[in-house]
Parts: sequence; C-alpha cells; structure tokens
Amino acid sequence: MTENATDEQRIDAARAYLDALVSHDGTAVPLAEKAVRIEAGLKTGFSGNHIRRSLTRGPQFRVIGGIRELECVAKPGVIETHYLLDTNVFGLNLVVAEISELFFIPEDGLIHRIEAKIKPRLGPSLRR
Repeated sequence: MTENATDEQRIDAARAYLDALVSHDGTAVPLAEKAVRIEAGLKTGFSGNHIRRSLTRGPQFRVIGGIRELECVAKPGVIETHYLLDTNVFGLNLVVAEISELFFIPEDGLIHRIEAKIKPRLGPSLRR
C-alpha cells in the first residue's frame, strides 16, 4: 500500500475486510503476506492469502448477512472496530453477534493481525 498510511487509509483497510465479510469476496482486502487472525484466542487465519480465501469461500463466513452500527477508532498502529453482525440462514436473522475487532495496521497500510471478540445473542427472528 503506502509507507505512511493515514488514519483514514488504515480505517479503509479495516473496512475492506468488513466489506468482504458481507460480499464474500476477499480479493481487495489489503493483508500482509504473514497476516494472522485470532478469534476468541484461537488462530483462525494463517496468512494473508489464507484469510482472503476464507473470506471468499469459507463456510463460516457464508452465514453473514450484514454489518450495522459500525464504529471505527484509529489509534497508533491499531484500528478498533465495534459492530453488530447479522446472520442470514434461510432468509432468517437467527443470531446477531456483537463484534469487537482490533486491526493491527502499521504505516505500510496493510493488515498484519486481526483479533476478534464475538458475543452472540438471539437474532430478531427468534425474539418473541
């Protein structure tokens, strides 16, 4: 990307990842070659290419229907995001998850590490 990425460019990099969660097309996500993803303390992404492939073809991402209430905060080397993730299973939003993700994006503007914390709850389709 660039040697002196601005906060806006780093937020755009994180948003490209989030957009790929919904579009199921990871090709435009600016990931470093040795990028990793950690979810609930477990390594779920082992390289930039692995994460891109997972975003594009991974069954674990296919149930994602949308993201809303996105908040992004730029800090030195890190973009903090908080959002609600909606699922889409047979046209129903069965689970809404509260997501907090840290994107470690240094001056090169590439995502080097993603740390995700997920708090699922019942979706609107199941509430009475």
